[in-house]
Amino acid sequence: MNLKLTDKTALVSGSSKGIGFAIAAGLAREGARVIVNGRSEIAVAEAKEQIEQTLVNNLGIFEPKSFEDISDEEWRRFFEVNVLSGVRLSRAYLPGMKERNWGRIVFISSESAINTPAEMIHYGMTKTAQLAVSRGLAESCTGTAVTVNAVLPGPTRSAGVEEFAGQLSGGKPFAEFEEEFFKTVRPGSLLKRFATTEEVANLVTYVCSPLSAATNGAALRVDGGVVQACF
Repeated sequence: MNLKLTDKTALVSGSSKGIGFAIAAGLAREGARVIVNGRSEIAVAEAKEQIEQTLVNNLGIFEPKSFEDISDEEWRRFFEVNVLSGVRLSRAYLPGMKERNWGRIVFISSESAINTPAEMIHYGMTKTAQLAVSRGLAESCTGTAVTVNAVLPGPTRSAGVEEFAGQLSGGKPFAEFEEEFFKTVRPGSLLKRFATTEEVANLVTYVCSPLSAATNGAALRVDGGVVQACF
């Protein structure tokens, strides 16, 4: 399918690895000019070498921590990185999108926005906040060709998740951790495995396309069926 992204410009925050990298690569394959963003010049250069007007708010952090141990500063840090980074980028680019009457803003939220994880309440809070921001921005673009959506991945196998798995499992092999995870932590999953970053990126790439014009203000799930509620 031709997604009609040739010569469109895409900025993907946090795109040097993981889901962000897969999104950037997917957009590039469809002909978009992609701006890669990361935390170090080396990581960005490596991503650019592998990849060789859209806005994807992918930058985010997460860590398992019991509620009692999360300090005020950590609550603020998670909100700053996971929510305000996307708010600031949207504030910078949205006026131009409205003026040109074209644009796509996509927030990478999480199934944790609906199923707040007990082991990462501060993270879940930021993912829920992204849904409110994305819907509000979509409302502000009523009647234009600018759309704003949130994509909710479920458990996805990225480098960050592999590190997370190591912390939770005490160094067990990933396959062993994966089996245990879907038995005890996410038993409602229909997929029964971690999604690949490419599987998440496929949905995001479509949402960035002109073909997705009627998809707006939505919370789009690519969660492997973890979320049972309909919305």
